[in-house]
Amino acid sequence: MRPATAYATTGGLLALSLLAGSAVAPRAAVPGPTPPAAAPRLVGYDSCAEALAGLRAAATAAVGPWGFESGWRTGFAGDAVMPAGAAARPQAAPAGDSRATGSKAPEHSATNSHEPGADEPDLVKTDGRRIVVASQGMLRVVDPATRRVTGQLDLSTGDSGRRWWSESSLLLHGDRALVLVRPAGPEALPAADPPTDPDRPERPTDPGRPARPAGPRLLLVDLAGRPAVVGEYRIEGSLLDARQTGATVRVVVRSQPRISFPYDERRTDAERTAANRAVIARAGLDAWLPRYEWTAGGERHTGRVGCDRLSRPTASTGTALLSVLSFDLATGRLGDGDPVSVASDADTVYGTADSLYLAGVSDTGRRPGRGEPRRPDPERTDIYRFDTSGPGRPRYVAAGSVPGSLLNQYALSEWQGHLRVATTHVGSGGRTESAVYVLARQGDRLTESGRVDGLGRGERIYSVRFLGGTGYVVTFRQTDPLYALDLTDPTAPRRTGELKINGWSAYLHPVPGDRLLGVGQEADDRGRAQGLQVSLFDVHDPARPARLARHHVPGGGSAAEFDPHAFLFDPATGLVAMPLFTGGVRLLTVTDRGITDIGTVTQPQHGAASRSLLVDGRLWTVSETGLAVVDPATAHNLAWLPWT
Repeated sequence: MRPATAYATTGGLLALSLLAGSAVAPRAAVPGPTPPAAAPRLVGYDSCAEALAGLRAAATAAVGPWGFESGWRTGFAGDAVMPAGAAARPQAAPAGDSRATGSKAPEHSATNSHEPGADEPDLVKTDGRRIVVASQGMLRVVDPATRRVTGQLDLSTGDSGRRWWSESSLLLHGDRALVLVRPAGPEALPAADPPTDPDRPERPTDPGRPARPAGPRLLLVDLAGRPAVVGEYRIEGSLLDARQTGATVRVVVRSQPRISFPYDERRTDAERTAANRAVIARAGLDAWLPRYEWTAGGERHTGRVGCDRLSRPTASTGTALLSVLSFDLATGRLGDGDPVSVASDADTVYGTADSLYLAGVSDTGRRPGRGEPRRPDPERTDIYRFDTSGPGRPRYVAAGSVPGSLLNQYALSEWQGHLRVATTHVGSGGRTESAVYVLARQGDRLTESGRVDGLGRGERIYSVRFLGGTGYVVTFRQTDPLYALDLTDPTAPRRTGELKINGWSAYLHPVPGDRLLGVGQEADDRGRAQGLQVSLFDVHDPARPARLARHHVPGGGSAAEFDPHAFLFDPATGLVAMPLFTGGVRLLTVTDRGITDIGTVTQPQHGAASRSLLVDGRLWTVSETGLAVVDPATAHNLAWLPWT
């Protein structure tokens, strides 16, 4: 081995805990930063033969009579996915722009991303001078000054006019957009390639060759004039997530073994499992290492991730591969993505301006059999950190492990050299409980320096928000406890306050004046959802969090409960915009004293709005049928731009 270089619930209470300085007695910190015995670490393979043997062994251990288990990994967490758990930092966008005009761009909002300096892909972006929307297989560019569509691009071009490519998102840098297109329908597998040497992955190919990798497409689009594709990248697998810092974009793709298993209903489960293992034993590296293709101008190149770019966790090799691709949008071409791959079943991506984390559950113990008592949960979350402070491919730095499983990426937060991690696990007595761990880097290990545990016993985490040295955790079963945590001392984090109310907050967002906004559901005493609830909390005293105001929409709901990109907050005016499941957009004004209902924006042509953004004081709402221009002070429609 060599070092690697590379949501309804069934009822209950909702608790919000605050972690910040307070008079509440602290819990004892964990003595000593001792890592678990099976702390993960990434190592490379010495040869392609070693890589193939390791990948076959992991797949053999994971396969059953019906093929691979759900989630394509052994011990995949069976609990339902909870709603998105935290808000991003206050939205702000630079007024300037690097475009050639040199003039100052109008004030505008930005995507509600988790961390500053790490933009996330979404279906709409704006730089103040243009609004770019990816919807229903089309990319459209709108001039907000003239309220006209100035250009559009058919994203299905090159796929025989097929409209499967409807799930698209984008990132923006100057006059270029990187459009990430997910196949929303079956993509035929390409014809088999001739054998290739994985250590020499890239090779020019005939531009007329029809076989193409099945998976996401990345399109580099020039927006300077009429939108035009200037580069394309395809890779086998599925798009997991992406982050952008400056001109550099890193895309994470998850690929599963491309192995077809036979099925004979006359056989027993044991016989089918044995047959499936025999198939794995005959599979070559091509079944695991993803193929890719990229174009630039009239050139077309293909390649495959090489063995020298593949690493694995020392504790256990996953059945899936995560490939991190790096692209510089300033160069005008995509290139081969400089891929780095990890044989891991991680499924969560968290990024900052300088780091990229891959995290996921690693089942380190046997689950109870039928009739056996429920044991403490063997699940652990393995976390891998990569340095992305410079251009080019990310550099593997360190790894760590904590008990339990994550809600989503908002359960992770890097602050002052430490990583805070919030998880839920099954404790003694078979009851769930949650904790926040603080990890510090020691060499190539992320080791525990402190923890706050015992949060929400019998409940699960529904949302998390870390703000500097303070943490907020919401758990729920019948009521909503909001916990506040003081995390300023990484060796002695402590719980400082708690507030219990009915319902739950699935999304938390900071508001000026030591306030916190929660978006979720009201609930009755039995924990049954009663409609959309927006709560304003006073958290200036970490020992005594209090709810100052609430806004209730009986029977309602919003995508902002589980998708932070659907939430808009303007700190300058207190405007909050959230799409409703009924199709409109609810506008509120939030101050440090209360919540005022402005009204609901209705979309013409029965369009259901999914996003909102601000440009030069006007609110734009985005739907599949077009864009509406709205006066944010009155919720009155000013203009309608239908997609034609």
